[in-house]
Amino acid sequence: MPLFIATAVLLADRLTKIAVARNMAEFDSIPVIPGVFHLTYVRNPGAAFGLLPNRTSFFVVISLVVVALILLFAGRLSKGGPAYQIALGMMLGGALGNLWDRLHGGLVIDFLDFRVWPVFNLADSSLVVGVLLFAYLVIRSPGPEPRAEKKEGRP
Repeated sequence: MPLFIATAVLLADRLTKIAVARNMAEFDSIPVIPGVFHLTYVRNPGAAFGLLPNRTSFFVVISLVVVALILLFAGRLSKGGPAYQIALGMMLGGALGNLWDRLHGGLVIDFLDFRVWPVFNLADSSLVVGVLLFAYLVIRSPGPEPRAEKKEGRP
């Protein structure tokens, strides 16, 4: 299931970014809910909030490490149930969506603009929601069974 979810996220991310790039000029903004939600085309050469601009190689390496870690642990972690599988798929799809952009253009296309937060995209959303879901599941999961302590007898 994680690969199916990752593929769906990657496909939705690619299609929306292609639609924005083909139909809008950079910095164009279309109000969907005026003052609340706009579609705003921004090309981001950095990380979240435009941090560390033009460090494409660094972000490609980080993305590849994240993808490798998700794939490495996916089998083990997905045994935790469907919620873990969804979280892993969302994280993988989000990481792959932005990795694709960086490999094919050196930057990420952002377009979701809530006016109180920097502009972002579906890959970012999927990655963040996946991480939050995963963190919630880890925090809420019962810990390992406590071991019975050996009591040493006193003479």
